[in-house]
Amino acid sequence: MSNWTANNWSGPPSRPRAVEGGLKARSTRGAIAQTWWSERFIEVLEGIGLGNRLQRGRSYARTGQVISMDVDPGSVTAQVQGSRARPYRARIGIAAFGKFEWAQVEHALADNAWYTAMLLSGEMPDDIEDVFAGLGLSLFPAAARDLSLDCSCPDHAVPCKHLAATFYLLAESFDDDPFAILAWRGREREDLLANLQSARSDGPPAADRGEQSGRPLADCLDCYFAPQAETRALSPPVTSSTTLLDQLPDVTVAVRDRPLTELLRPAYLALGHGDNRA
Repeated sequence: MSNWTANNWSGPPSRPRAVEGGLKARSTRGAIAQTWWSERFIEVLEGIGLGNRLQRGRSYARTGQVISMDVDPGSVTAQVQGSRARPYRARIGIAAFGKFEWAQVEHALADNAWYTAMLLSGEMPDDIEDVFAGLGLSLFPAAARDLSLDCSCPDHAVPCKHLAATFYLLAESFDDDPFAILAWRGREREDLLANLQSARSDGPPAADRGEQSGRPLADCLDCYFAPQAETRALSPPVTSSTTLLDQLPDVTVAVRDRPLTELLRPAYLALGHGDNRA
């Protein structure tokens, strides 16, 4: 006979509703992160005290309960299907670096050709964290307070399984595109690479070139091909007609013991004086 009563029976645990076409983690067992940068991200989360609670979202990530996920500067938002009909909205916030901080980072990266080559090839340099740290910045969250976590579910645990599932899929998205880490911190791939190339050539940041103003071409078509100042016609320098002979390297050709250049010199002198008798 069961010892449970109507007062302490809470029913079976709720099951999440199945999702068709949800985002599924590729890993079916073991670690989800595959590259060093996504492994580092999970390691950081575990180090700041979120590790035990992250496990709650592993099955959600693998069964495709996450319907959508968007990575924007300073924010990751996801829709996660739970047991209720309406999906929950999960958000992971982090401070995005400003223009001044990114200018410092880009110049530091551009100073080392290895960093530029790695990033241009789509790889994340394994010591890129040191570049940020040298500027007093942290690429990954350094403490739990660096993250802003919110979910519309009624679970009071932080992170809940919906946020945890989002964390796992975020880490896996870093496997696919390491630049997503930088985009989360405020710099898109195209802008970063363009600014790196500009910094190496000492030009203005490519992302800022659009801010430079100039006179529209349509307003100056009437004078576009007109000379902007008087130009003085230059005459070619006057040189001796035998200058070419003087520039010839030593030759061993001789006629009757006389060097070839000496035999040709009278003819060149005559040409210089307009004498065509030669």
